[in-house]
Amino acid sequence: MARQEQVLQLEPPHELTFRGPFTDVVTATLKLGNPTDRNVCFKVKTTAPRRYCVRPNSGIIDAGTSVNVSVMLQPFDYDPNEKSKHKFMVQSVLAPYDMTDMEGVWKEAKPEELMDSKLRCAFELPLENDKIHDSESNTNVSSAPVKPELSSLPKSASSSLDDGEVKKITEECKRLQMEVQRLREENKQIREDDGLRKRKVTSMVSSPHSSSSQAMAKEEGLSTRVLALCVLFFVIGVIIGKLVL
Repeated sequence: MARQEQVLQLEPPHELTFRGPFTDVVTATLKLGNPTDRNVCFKVKTTAPRRYCVRPNSGIIDAGTSVNVSVMLQPFDYDPNEKSKHKFMVQSVLAPYDMTDMEGVWKEAKPEELMDSKLRCAFELPLENDKIHDSESNTNVSSAPVKPELSSLPKSASSSLDDGEVKKITEECKRLQMEVQRLREENKQIREDDGLRKRKVTSMVSSPHSSSSQAMAKEEGLSTRVLALCVLFFVIGVIIGKLVL
């Protein structure tokens, strides 16, 4: 029994074109449209699964909607003399009305219920003229003047926004000034307390020193007197000794 014709509309219908350079990932987009009044389950398969990344590679397309499938070709060394043999197949099946498990739908689907479409892959390198045109376009875009987006805003809205911002900034400045003044006063008080503490320490250090100096002076005076008395007694003793002899 022949298979059912594909109900999905593919764009492009027969060939996926990948345009280099192929030193980085190159993406081609495949659009799957569902013009029917039934939900359709789909799968995307390839003959070179290691060379491509497909997102999404399966899913459900609601009735009257479409899905864009991104087919990403991985970087490789391109040989213009080598013809691509890679192919893709889009497989689909009508979703049952009471469907709860998509994997179960694929397992239970009969061969005559499955629909498929095949696509070739083509690799192209950009021409030199296209490269020059692209570079000129990029240069023109970069050199074009950029209009400020604020000019498109209504004047009343921009002015009210500016006034609100200015008010916030003014209040913030006042708060910072008060904070700076408070810190200055605290710093001044700390300096005064520090100076008073230093003076107290100096007076406490100098007081014991002066009292000890006075005590030492008294001791030195007493020693001098004692020495003088000893010398005086010695002289008197010598004189008395001579008189006795």
